[in-house]
Amino acid sequence: MKVGVTLFRDRNGIAHIKADSLIDLYYGQGFVHGRDRLMQMCLMRVLGQGRICELLHDDDESLKIDQFFRRMNWQKNLKNEIDKLNVEDHAAIEAYCYGINNAMKKSIPWEFRVLGYKPEPWKPQDCILMVRMMGYLTLAQSQGEIERLLVEMVQAGVSEDKLQALFPDKLEGLDIELLKKVTLGERIVKPESLWGGVMPRMMASNNWVVNGSKTKSRKPMLANDPHLEGNRLPNVWYENVFIGNDRYMMGVSMPGIPGILSGRNNNVSWGVTYAFIDTIDSWIEHCKEGRYYRENDKAWHDFELRNELIKRKNNPTVAMQCYENAHGLVDGDPTVDGYYLATRWSGSDGGIETIMASINMWGVKSVHKAKALAAKIDSGWSFVFADTLGDIGFQMTGKVPVRREGISGLVPLPGWLAENDWQGFHSPTAMPQCINPEQGYFCTANNDLNQYGRISPINICMASYRADRIAELLQKGSKFTFDSFREMQFDVYSKQAELFMPILKPLLPNTTQGNILKNWDLKYDAQSQGAYLFEMVLKAIYHDVFALHGLGSPVVKYLTQETSIFIDFYHNFDAVLLADDSPWFDGKSRDEIFKNAAQRALQLSPKAWGQVQSIMLKNIFFDGKLPFMLGFDKGPITIIGGRATVHQGQIYRNAGRQTTFIPTVRLITDMGRHEVYTSLLGGPSDRRFSKWYASDVEHWSNGQYKLLTP
Repeated sequence: MKVGVTLFRDRNGIAHIKADSLIDLYYGQGFVHGRDRLMQMCLMRVLGQGRICELLHDDDESLKIDQFFRRMNWQKNLKNEIDKLNVEDHAAIEAYCYGINNAMKKSIPWEFRVLGYKPEPWKPQDCILMVRMMGYLTLAQSQGEIERLLVEMVQAGVSEDKLQALFPDKLEGLDIELLKKVTLGERIVKPESLWGGVMPRMMASNNWVVNGSKTKSRKPMLANDPHLEGNRLPNVWYENVFIGNDRYMMGVSMPGIPGILSGRNNNVSWGVTYAFIDTIDSWIEHCKEGRYYRENDKAWHDFELRNELIKRKNNPTVAMQCYENAHGLVDGDPTVDGYYLATRWSGSDGGIETIMASINMWGVKSVHKAKALAAKIDSGWSFVFADTLGDIGFQMTGKVPVRREGISGLVPLPGWLAENDWQGFHSPTAMPQCINPEQGYFCTANNDLNQYGRISPINICMASYRADRIAELLQKGSKFTFDSFREMQFDVYSKQAELFMPILKPLLPNTTQGNILKNWDLKYDAQSQGAYLFEMVLKAIYHDVFALHGLGSPVVKYLTQETSIFIDFYHNFDAVLLADDSPWFDGKSRDEIFKNAAQRALQLSPKAWGQVQSIMLKNIFFDGKLPFMLGFDKGPITIIGGRATVHQGQIYRNAGRQTTFIPTVRLITDMGRHEVYTSLLGGPSDRRFSKWYASDVEHWSNGQYKLLTP
């Protein structure tokens, strides 16, 4: 161990790092990340580099995943990003990597030795790769998916009035006839296939903050519970405590990235959720003989051609070509004349700002300073802050393109017209933000927060149900404590059901099932039969409206069973269903549709919600392929809540495998006390035979928290 650095575990296995200098603290964090999570980190790096076939496992599915990541090209401009660092930040990230590499010298995961894989030393560039993966996969990517769905719906003949009802005020510039001409390339690999074990789905979260007027301690309090894919071991998060001279920092980190992403120091606390900002656009390119047309000079231009070679352990090397221009990566082969989509993500060549913010949270002493630091982050997040001075605040982050006036970014526009190009990026000062709101609290839950900014960076997001429920509880409450915040994190009351049930109740049959649903308390607890029956009725309504009156049964079945479209963007679909009338009803009344769907769905026998809410936690390396008795997988555990409850409990299938949106970690802190409460669905280590492999799973399931102190 490096001289001047002291490492120890507390009784819960949480790594504490003690040192006199910040550089040594980050060395220590790198060492414990490398000691406890080297398999996780190296698997994610191999994935992001597109080298699975070369280094780990060579089969056709691995090749498709490698091709996907080679197309993304997240290793470009990494040196340029490193060059942006000042001397102090560069030293910190180098120390972090030095710590990882020292841990790597001491021990290599036995799984890698079996495969003959010797991990390369960890470099600062690898940290940036982790940030880019975290910022894109299912986050920015979700916006690209909804844009692609729009194109596919146009090409499937969905009428414009139905599209307008589904995407109100977002379809400026829509040219249906032009979109019908676009050749959609076969997807290299369905994005959901990437969650086969290594990279978690990163989508939803809650965070909230209240000022001292609403707490028992008279100091601000903050809560955060990131909702990610939780049915995996190890958990994506790693808990840390930093101690240096008269300062500390503690909370949750992500192995491979230095710093604390959600937590606190002596003076300031911070919590993060995904913001659903639209930082990804597609343009329609008119292509001829491998070139693209521009109207301004009435000329055809050459694409930038990037050649990728994918080495394979057991098969010949595969060559692939990627065509790019200022609008990004082309989906298809532009050497075949036609119209294709080119897609660009604003964060594809950034990432260092996130690392700098994470590193420097150590020294911030006020909400004002923390907001300014976070504002520079170039991927889309919603931060809430609290400090010991009594201030609270909110800051949305992200590199948002400046589009021509009136354009949302949802609709692919003609790439040959210069007016459709991005015109730079908005200043962070224009992003949604606030400090010391009048109501004394602020919350975010992946909802629309555009009203807090000078620009509107959010196009399509999750419904406001969770945020509305949190705000309702915060408005009613006073003298909040850890116990009351904990109770909120376990709240399973559905504001979605609160909207639907007054419409449904008069239409329900006078049967056992109908009466159970009529008397339901709108809560998704494990014993609730009403929650199960409501979900069955809602599923039937979705089918009858969107399958029978527009998209077709096979499409809705695919979207429901093999994608997260209805999981992520149910707000847009609910808006159609809750309307008094809609083009999607095809002349029928809403009551008629709801009544018929309910009568059919309620033929099912009632079940307790917990009966259908069971998951296994699978090891990310073996993904459930080993016998359960060997202990790599844990469970089953029961998940409470639903899509629209504060304790989100979504369990669904994606690409033929089970996945989840659940609270992967829960965090609560009171600025009147030097402590953080956490509950992690997993444990500190990714080593199956470590006592810390899944040491917190039972506590998480039982609603118990650990206490982190400096």
